[in-house]
Amino acid sequence: MNNGVVIVGAGHAGVQAAASLREEGFDGPVVLLGDEPDLPYHRPPLSKAFIKDAEARPQPLRGEAFYGGNAIDFRPGVRVAGIDVSGRRLDLVGGGTLPFDRLVLATGSSPRRLPLPGAGLSGVVSLRSLADARLIRELAAGVSQAVVLGGGFIGLEIAATLAAGGRKVAVVEAADRLLGRAVAPPVSAHVRQRLEASGVRVLTGMTVQGLAGEGGKVAAALTGAGERLPAQMVVIGVGAVPNVELAQAAGLAAGNGIRVDAAMRTSVPEILAVGDAAGYRHWFTGQDVRLESVQNATDQAKLAARTIMGHDVAYAAVPWFWSDIGDMKLQMVGLTAGGDRNVISGDAADNMFSVYRYAGPRLLGIESVNSPAD
Repeated sequence: MNNGVVIVGAGHAGVQAAASLREEGFDGPVVLLGDEPDLPYHRPPLSKAFIKDAEARPQPLRGEAFYGGNAIDFRPGVRVAGIDVSGRRLDLVGGGTLPFDRLVLATGSSPRRLPLPGAGLSGVVSLRSLADARLIRELAAGVSQAVVLGGGFIGLEIAATLAAGGRKVAVVEAADRLLGRAVAPPVSAHVRQRLEASGVRVLTGMTVQGLAGEGGKVAAALTGAGERLPAQMVVIGVGAVPNVELAQAAGLAAGNGIRVDAAMRTSVPEILAVGDAAGYRHWFTGQDVRLESVQNATDQAKLAARTIMGHDVAYAAVPWFWSDIGDMKLQMVGLTAGGDRNVISGDAADNMFSVYRYAGPRLLGIESVNSPAD
C-alpha cells in the first residue's frame, strides 16, 4: 500500500489504531490527523482533576517520541473538508489533498446542543475537548454558583468537582432519575443521595426553559416550574452526538453513528470507523448500539488494525465503563437494558456495593460503587 493508512481523529481510538497497526506489523505509511493543536491526551480527567487544579496539565496518550519512533506521521491542527471515495483521497480544509489506501474514521462525538434562549451567553459551556476544559477551569475560578444541565456521567462529574471546590451547584435533569440510561435505579438513588449530602441540589423531572443574562454573561437558569437558579456558569451536559458529517457527505451508511460491520468496515470496505462515531450490531444484545467509552474505542481500534492486516475477526469485546463522581468510583460491565431483576451485594450505607442485573436467569451486567473486586 503505497499511500498507506490515514486515520482521521487523534483521540483514544485514532491513536490506538495507529499504534496497533505497527504492533500488527504494518510497515506502510501511517498518517494520524488531529484537529486540535495539542498532543493527543486522555479525556476522562478533564471533568475531574484537570478543572479542579489550576496547575494540572493534560495527560498525553503517548509520549511525543512514540510517534516519531514508530514512523507515525502525526499532524495536529488538520481538518478534513471531505472524502473522495472513488479517488481515495481526503480534501483538507485550507487546501490540499491526502491520498490513502485505507482510511480509518475515528471522528468521535460532540456535545449535544440545547436550543435554549440564552444559550449563546458567555459562561455557557460544554465539555469535550481540552480547550473546553481550560475554559471551564478559567471560568470556575470566579464562580460561586453553577448550574449543570443534564444528569449523566459528565454533568455529575463536573457538578461534584465544582461542589468540592466550595461552589453552590444545582443539577437539572429532565428524566425522573439521574443516570437513567446508564445504571439501575439503586445506583441512581445512591448517587443522588451522596451528591445531595455534599451540597449539590438535584432537580429531576425538571426542564430548563431558558437562560437569563446580564451584560452578555449568564446570570441564571429558568426552570419549567418558574424557578430562577442563579449561576455565573451553566454547564450543558445532555449527551453527545456522533461526528458523522464527513461519512454521510461521502455517501457512507450512517445514522446513530457511522455504520460498521463486525470487522469495523463501513459500507465502503476500504474505509473503517471506530470509537464514539461507530454504530454496530452488538454481539450480545442483538441491538444496534453506539458506545462512548475508552474501552470500546481501544478495542475497536485494535480490531480495525487487524482487519487492515487481513485478519477476519468479529468484534466481541465485553463493554465496560467507569466514572468518578465525588467519593464514588462507578464501574460498569455489560449492557443492562432489558433487565428485570437486581441482586445487590454490599451495603449502600457504606458507599460500597454492587448491583447484578439479570434478565431472567441471564446476567446482563454488573454496576459497582467503590467495589472493584465485584
